[in-house]
Amino acid sequence: MRTKSFEVIIIGGSYAGLSAAMTLGRSLRNVLIIDNGQPCNRQTPHSHNFITQDGVPPTEIAAKAKEQVLKYTTVDFITDLAVSAEKTKKGFSITTQSGDVVTAEKLIIATGVKDIIPKIDGFEECWGISMIHCPYCHGYEVRNKKTGIMANGERAFHLASLVNNLTDNLTILTTGKADFTSEQLAKLESHQIAIIETKISAIEHQNGHLQKVILSNEKNVAFNAIYAGFPFVQHTDIPVSLGCELTEHGHIKVNEFQQTTIESIYACGDNSTMMRSVATAVANGNLAGAMVNADLTKKHF
Repeated sequence: MRTKSFEVIIIGGSYAGLSAAMTLGRSLRNVLIIDNGQPCNRQTPHSHNFITQDGVPPTEIAAKAKEQVLKYTTVDFITDLAVSAEKTKKGFSITTQSGDVVTAEKLIIATGVKDIIPKIDGFEECWGISMIHCPYCHGYEVRNKKTGIMANGERAFHLASLVNNLTDNLTILTTGKADFTSEQLAKLESHQIAIIETKISAIEHQNGHLQKVILSNEKNVAFNAIYAGFPFVQHTDIPVSLGCELTEHGHIKVNEFQQTTIESIYACGDNSTMMRSVATAVANGNLAGAMVNADLTKKHF
């Protein structure tokens, strides 16, 4: 690291953070990216629904992106964890886990989210491989397969409506009493979508590839893939500690320009949108970078 004072600090160096950094680097902005190398999709074997990168492993996309971004000589990258932040007269001060203290005028939060994964034996090993979150990201690859939806109520019904177009063999696993309206139940029945209310005890798999769901009544049901939707938390409390508001769903609240509710702080990627995909992260990271550059231009020109 050449210096400890920058125009922009980007916390999170995955797809959104790197995209923002490229935009800023191309405008010769002095940028520091802080990233701890733990993206949420690190187990996912292939990325999809991203034009020109369809089927490429996410790790390859990120590695190539990092290589390209760091060709811009005003961009620095450190492998570290940002642990705290303070507002200063000139911007922000960030302290890392290794003890570095760095400052910048502008801050971009691109830290993603952390899923609250259920404590079911085998689930974590399958997450991102055969236990999946998004039909747009993974649905085509498991089309016409025996598919489950591990959710309840409105979330399960919404997923079922999307996944129904991809397979005729669909079951909802509510892991407790089903919570559907009479109209929803009628719709599910009309599409021959089964509902299992019994709780799940374990997931049988081979190297993350789902084979069976073991129920609490000791019965088992074979599946090739299961969509699962769970609560999440922000990966870092830095935005909230600086006063940034969250939405009712727990995302960082941003406007159409990726600006948070606090001046000079922007957010991009999974932490600020319901659309969780590499393509979306790259897009709003690009926008965040452009808006921060515009902000700096307005301030100094």
